[in-house]
Amino acid sequence: MNVTAFVLFLIIVALTLVITYYASKKTKTTSEFYTAGGGLTGWQNGLAIAGDYMSAASFLGIAGAIALTGFDGFFYSIGYLVAYLVVLYIVAEPLRNLGKYTMADMIAARFDNKMVRGVAALNTISISIFYMIAQLVGAGGLIKLLLGLNYTTSVLIVGTLMTIYVVFGGMTATSWVQITKAVLLMTGTFIISLMVFAKFDFSFLKMFEYMKTATPLGEKFLNPGVKLKNPIDVLSLNLALVLGTAGLPHILIRFFTVKDAPTARKSVVFATWVIGLFYIMTVFLGFGSAAFVGYDKIVAANKAGNMAAPLLAESLGGNFLFAFVSAVAFATILAVVAGLVLSAASAFAHDLYGHVLRKGNATEKEQMLAARWASVGVAVLSILLALYAQSLNVSFLVALAFAVAASANLPVIVFTIYWRKFNTTGAVTGMLVGLLSALILIAIGPNIWNPVPGKAILVGHPIFPLENPGIISIPLGFIGAYLGTLFSSRKEDPAKYDEILVKANTGLHLSNLNELNKKAS
Repeated sequence: MNVTAFVLFLIIVALTLVITYYASKKTKTTSEFYTAGGGLTGWQNGLAIAGDYMSAASFLGIAGAIALTGFDGFFYSIGYLVAYLVVLYIVAEPLRNLGKYTMADMIAARFDNKMVRGVAALNTISISIFYMIAQLVGAGGLIKLLLGLNYTTSVLIVGTLMTIYVVFGGMTATSWVQITKAVLLMTGTFIISLMVFAKFDFSFLKMFEYMKTATPLGEKFLNPGVKLKNPIDVLSLNLALVLGTAGLPHILIRFFTVKDAPTARKSVVFATWVIGLFYIMTVFLGFGSAAFVGYDKIVAANKAGNMAAPLLAESLGGNFLFAFVSAVAFATILAVVAGLVLSAASAFAHDLYGHVLRKGNATEKEQMLAARWASVGVAVLSILLALYAQSLNVSFLVALAFAVAASANLPVIVFTIYWRKFNTTGAVTGMLVGLLSALILIAIGPNIWNPVPGKAILVGHPIFPLENPGIISIPLGFIGAYLGTLFSSRKEDPAKYDEILVKANTGLHLSNLNELNKKAS
């Protein structure tokens, strides 16, 4: 057991539990539980978004992916970063203006239908669990490496902690854990990046020249095609990454934690700068791991490469930096899984229980109780699934969650805001087609099936050849929404779209706007 790492782990856990304790005193209503009462400022929510987004997949997964596969690993950094432009220009402001607690609220603002709300909640829970598996896999590998605990015990520890944060502290605790983690992660990543760059005399030319011979891949390390040999696979992955963020439920609910749309926009701009700096530094993490840790040692610690960044810290800065970076990675996982549990619990308690089962008649006390029990249920299910995904790269797992989000949620969000003829049938069809097509293609693809034992979850030949289903499932989501609307006999009130259009862009209801116009005249 690494004693220094264990002490730093305890400090991180103690700090987050103190935050949860104080947050629990401020979490009495459903608004405070789901959205921290809308009281976060732009920079606070921006840091929390960054903390939510810079997950184990980013810190552990991308470093390992670049170290083992070179340029192909960097596709993740590019995709995750560019994705925020889609969020900024298309989703953030209308979502904040139309929604209340969840993504389903936004769609229900136009289509007040139980089926729409129920399917939207199902999407949220599915995507959150998918994403959470990746974080728990990273946590299991990290604690196993540091404390010598077996994988199952490690996953159970993280699962228990994340449940405590959400059940007792709600969004306030989750947000401040994410802010704390974002600051720690940026600090740790900057220190390592600076140390790696110093090894090359702060010269990009020297660094790239050295990497041509530093790995078993030789010059191929700096070129695409090592892992993603099929160009369609590359396109599919990047489509999922760039479009998926705008459909991720745990990112979308962050826009409800601020008071208005301008603050939501400021949050995204602030988050984009922080995230941009971080993803630039992942190049140093990946190159440094490949050059100063080595392929064999990375694979020996975790064959998917998930422990590359902590091993790089140990190689450059000794035991203390190794312990610090590992503790930060642990905080990273705790913060992200808390946000994921909260988004899934909100969807269950607010949408399924509150609006579908209780038809909007659930009391605040009943909703709070349902949300807390849902948090426990989601955590247990995610832990059980994570136990079977131990051998997969966490960044790769998250890319699959992005594909599901882009296929199931994004088409309906875009059409709800921008298409007048869109109707309830189209919304339900689009969400179901997007969700099911992504899940089915993953289930019959090379992530689940591989003829070589240990390379995937099951041994066998995949039916679907692409590692990421985005290039097929995302268009299917849009087509499903379009055809569902086209062939439906259901007609929506055209005045409702006018109200949505005004409210999405201004935050005002048409009635409020008419009143303001009367006063002005």
